[in-house]
Amino acid sequence: MGSTPAMIIELAKLKFSYPEQADSLVLDIPSWSLPIAEHTLIHGSSGSGKSTLLNILNGLLSVNSGHIEVLGQQLNEMTIRQRDNFRANSIGYVFQQFNLIGYLNAIDNVQLANYFSKSSEKSSVTEEIKALLNSLNIPKKDWQQPVHKLSIGQQQRIAIARALINKPALLIADEPTSALDEENSADFMALLMSIVDSSQTTLLFVSHDISLSRYFTRVESLHDINQAGAVNAD
Repeated sequence: MGSTPAMIIELAKLKFSYPEQADSLVLDIPSWSLPIAEHTLIHGSSGSGKSTLLNILNGLLSVNSGHIEVLGQQLNEMTIRQRDNFRANSIGYVFQQFNLIGYLNAIDNVQLANYFSKSSEKSSVTEEIKALLNSLNIPKKDWQQPVHKLSIGQQQRIAIARALINKPALLIADEPTSALDEENSADFMALLMSIVDSSQTTLLFVSHDISLSRYFTRVESLHDINQAGAVNAD
């Protein structure tokens, strides 16, 4: 892939609409970029297009037109398989509901993220996972427990471990605190920011919660970025 570019994400003249509403633009972004190692919050109300934008950036959706460059790679010139491989190897993702498989244990849940990646020798992955779980202060006695038996705090840490196991240059978080109470949300944010600070990982975090602004070096409203005035887009 070569050296990491100064800009992790660069967008230009991006336009997107869903096929069933082809005449109604969801996203119309003239220009936007994300520098390396920056921690950015994009906030917006439900239906503003936040999740749609993230799905474009991780290659799950293709745009109508425009330039999308992530980690120096032009996503709009890739095949679906190429985008899938790129996402597995280069982007970590923390989901709104964590998306852990409840009957699997912590190690197996993290292992799933590595399954399609070429970032590590498979024989060494389990040891890397154990080291990561240990660094996140997950007790060894809990590593083999089905994750549905663990606390919300433990599940948060496992979700972060899964997002980081492939050592991504870019970490994307999609409303991961929306279902958490105030205490768990604060704990999650403190842990996440500590990790991305120490690893110098670029973080793109989207949320409707503007109170999270205090954790970020850069805060932007999707309304200011997106000229489409989208509705029903999340």
